[in-house]
Amino acid sequence: MAGAGRIPIDADGRFSGYASLFNTLDAGGDMVMSGAFSASLAKRRGRIRLLFQHDPKEPVGIWESLGEDARGLFVSGRLVPGVPRADAIRRLIESRAIDGLSIGFRTVKATKQGGHRKLWTIDLFEISIVTFPMLEDARIAASADHSTGAAIAAAISVLRNP
Repeated sequence: MAGAGRIPIDADGRFSGYASLFNTLDAGGDMVMSGAFSASLAKRRGRIRLLFQHDPKEPVGIWESLGEDARGLFVSGRLVPGVPRADAIRRLIESRAIDGLSIGFRTVKATKQGGHRKLWTIDLFEISIVTFPMLEDARIAASADHSTGAAIAAAISVLRNP
């Protein structure tokens, strides 16, 4: 959850956080493995949608940078001002009423182990702001300065996808 002293969204509607964490089991029994996003990030550059609650009728912003690091998929986005749902979400994030992130994807390569799926390659097509993420720690970060996180995600994305 967001830290007590920091607002997780800036004055321009920018926010960042981890949309997925590697080697971490989610509530549906899936575990995303390191590198699972790399092909999709290269293929869908600039076309991964920012939605609310995975609803394709609810685009609320744009992803400014997405990139894998050692921990997971770090993302930085911006809510579009003037979109009624985006404006409402911004107020909810500011008040810490909502902070979940969740990925929408198609499985490309997975293995089963102990009743769980290990996702080795996935086709990512959207990341949503959600009330209840399947992965408990997939959250908007509690940071007042999102430019550093955005720069890190952009650098990671460029390094992985020249």
